[in-house]
Amino acid sequence: MQSDDGAVIRDSLAEPVRFGEIFERHYDRVYAYLARRVGREIGSDLAAETFTRAFTLRQRFNTGESSSALPWLFGIATNLLRHHRRTEVRKLRAYARTGVDPVLDDVPDAERRVDASAASRELARALASLRRAETDVLLLVAWADLSYAEIAEALGIEVGTVRSRLSRARTHMRELLDATGQQTIESAATAGGNDG
Repeated sequence: MQSDDGAVIRDSLAEPVRFGEIFERHYDRVYAYLARRVGREIGSDLAAETFTRAFTLRQRFNTGESSSALPWLFGIATNLLRHHRRTEVRKLRAYARTGVDPVLDDVPDAERRVDASAASRELARALASLRRAETDVLLLVAWADLSYAEIAEALGIEVGTVRSRLSRARTHMRELLDATGQQTIESAATAGGNDG
């Protein structure tokens, strides 16, 4: 007799290899759903990420409420789709607004490459001097384009803590960077951060 998903997930906390049963039971359905929404290649990547996240978060699965992990897995998959879609829409809007593909824009001339390299070195130096908690918040805003609420959820902290860490990080970065670097980090850090 096959154990219900809740029992398998509960057992996987002590024996992680048991989580493979959840993968075997539900991968095809999760993949089919995702592939239908975003195509086979991206669907495959998102399905793999769904199970990776589920494994990481398995201790949060409420084994008392449900015997099936499928709704939980679809919730994770839907969240991944939402994040994928937001990223795709942002890129398309940027491309439409500027005429420059933000993913494929390579720096065409040597002078711009040298300037970008110099700014990158200064930026890396300044980032390395931040406390890890401040670096995490700053880069989730600037590079991942997460909202304050998403960062709070991702890091398991309050939104007010996100704001204070980001404020400290921006102040520290301003102190360390010259005008070029300052413009780079401030525009990146303010472009993504919002309360939404």
